[in-house]
Amino acid sequence: MTRAEPARRVSAMVLTALLGAFVLAGFGPARAEEAGGEHEIERQDWSFGGFRGQYDQAQLQRGFQIYQQVCSACHSLDRVRFRNLAEPGGPDFPVEAVKQLAVTWPYQISGELDDEGNPIDRLPGLADPIIGPYKNDKQARAAQGGALPPDLSLIVKARTIHNESSWPLHVLTMLSDVVTGYQEGGADYVYGLLTGYKDPPPAGVEMAEGKYYNVVFPGHQLSMPPPLSKDSVVEYQPESGVKASFEQNAHDVTAFLAWASDPSLDSRKVLGWQVLLYLLITTVLLYLAKRSIWSGVKH
Repeated sequence: MTRAEPARRVSAMVLTALLGAFVLAGFGPARAEEAGGEHEIERQDWSFGGFRGQYDQAQLQRGFQIYQQVCSACHSLDRVRFRNLAEPGGPDFPVEAVKQLAVTWPYQISGELDDEGNPIDRLPGLADPIIGPYKNDKQARAAQGGALPPDLSLIVKARTIHNESSWPLHVLTMLSDVVTGYQEGGADYVYGLLTGYKDPPPAGVEMAEGKYYNVVFPGHQLSMPPPLSKDSVVEYQPESGVKASFEQNAHDVTAFLAWASDPSLDSRKVLGWQVLLYLLITTVLLYLAKRSIWSGVKH
């Protein structure tokens, strides 16, 4: 046996395994459809997706409008400050407009004390978080029939798509996600949840009292009523140039919540490309230096 023979056998085994994975992967979608393809979460086209994606400022502004008019009735954004709405890389509203928004926000800051130690409520300012209607979890549960509306600051990072495909297809999907830079599983899940309500529920499904059927939510029974409706969409400003629709509302508010969960995405991606360029230039210079230093040495 030659020295190259073991290497050839290993290469053949790896090639066979990869071919087998691709063959098995071809049956993955068919099995998924047989198991209930209606529950599959489709990947959306996001402006911030991939290695070079960036947030769409206009979309973030529309998304905040949806949050303000719909979501803020129950949910807070405790990790987002009003001033963040005026910072580059986000909605980038004018500072004066954000100041006016803060002082007219319907919910006041609680838990602070005046000079005499008495508890007070005050209007929020630029440095304050975007709070919701409830002062504590007990109050929220009492108002929502025992359900606790989650804070939406990190909701997109806290959720993702659960892959239930066979392991060969799962591995190939993971490799594809690495190559394409796919990190939008949370955004796809939130969008799927907002658009995944069914009324009436499928035949044979018994719903608990106060629950709503959602094809994406685990268990399919969700305490939150549909926040968006096809019959009553949130209309955008005429100058936005975008026609309001149920799907557009869901897409825009999901993009805004993605920004709330990762506000440094734009600057981080720019820095990443700068670092790669730096490493490329450094590699070329080191190679040229090596050639110059060792060019006179006989090998």
